[in-house]
Amino acid sequence: MPVSILGEVDDLNEAEVIRDRITRLDCPSCGSAHVAQVLGDNGGVSYVCTACGHSWS
Repeated sequence: MPVSILGEVDDLNEAEVIRDRITRLDCPSCGSAHVAQVLGDNGGVSYVCTACGHSWS
């Protein structure tokens, strides 16, 4: 256990970076992380990259 609160904050920052890497969705075309989830034509889920316009499901 850390002696100070700063040690606790460092542990939280590391966990956030790991979680961000796991949950982030990148565009398969350009690699950008600027991806929006949209409703597909048949009620499914699709994604669109707001950087390059590429869409996929």
